[in-house]
Amino acid sequence: MTIRQVIVQELPKGELTPAHFALGETETPVPGHGEVLLRTILMSIDAANRSWMQGATYREAVNAGDAMPTYAICEVVESKSTRLKAGDIVAAEATWSDMVVCPARQCQKLPPVRPLSHLLSAYGIAGKTAFHGLIGVGRPVPGETVLVSAAAGSVGGYVGQIAKAIGCRAVGIAGGPEKCDWVKAEMGFDDCLDYRDPGFFKALRAACPDGVDVYFDNVGGEILEKVLFQMNERGRIVCCGAISQYDSTAPTGPRNLPGMVVVKRLRMEGFIVMDFAHEDAKAIRAMQNWVTEGKVRVFEDVVVGLENAPQALIGLLNGDNRGKRMVRVAPDPE
Repeated sequence: MTIRQVIVQELPKGELTPAHFALGETETPVPGHGEVLLRTILMSIDAANRSWMQGATYREAVNAGDAMPTYAICEVVESKSTRLKAGDIVAAEATWSDMVVCPARQCQKLPPVRPLSHLLSAYGIAGKTAFHGLIGVGRPVPGETVLVSAAAGSVGGYVGQIAKAIGCRAVGIAGGPEKCDWVKAEMGFDDCLDYRDPGFFKALRAACPDGVDVYFDNVGGEILEKVLFQMNERGRIVCCGAISQYDSTAPTGPRNLPGMVVVKRLRMEGFIVMDFAHEDAKAIRAMQNWVTEGKVRVFEDVVVGLENAPQALIGLLNGDNRGKRMVRVAPDPE
């Protein structure tokens, strides 16, 4: 019996294309002692997937010939561990494959939430990243201005909604007037700026007349450089990602560092969502309450079919998603 999997056929040296991937078949893996065989249901598609192809980060580098790694929601098909049983729903570090074998101790058993897609969006990696980054790193105070880039994306949209829920002013940055209008109308941001607009910096000053207290940065590069000028003294920059740099062979950074940080006494801090795993229960409770109260809306961008995973990632890097992007490989179990 065989399964499908998507491998990295060649490491990209510039823009990611479908030619960097190949869909093939391999033998169904067999679990050993302490392991489980998992059926992939939903795969998280994140900008970080692209950064893994550039070398070792907070995880090992992805190499040519590897099955593309991913964070996934899976069903236990066969278990050789007392920790999990067949039918359990778990989160696991998997690959772009129909099935994968994992050590049971590395799988997280998930609560009975339906649809399962919410365990990747509002109550999963997207919602938890937004919550931990904004609350744990940004530490906003009601009445402050929170600015977030990639505001129509999986994390940015939740950052702005959380900011509003706790009494802050939320301003987004997105690509194109249509997307900016969507961020304001659907996610409830106070304003949203088009980073492609030649008058972006002037628009930023108009949208944030009292300055920016917390900037949640998902893009890095030139936008970060411009935002630093508008930061208030003692402002906080939450460094979550640098999507503008991932497809570049010559990444650029803000030219006003460290001078602007010193002059304005800014705090600039990066984080990985796993840093706050001990606070996950608090994050999920807060998100569930806000969703129930209507203060946070759930937006998901689901691409169907394992074979479409490469294009799903490429599209994400080009900004064509609205909400948390994921690939459905199999239906939710009944």
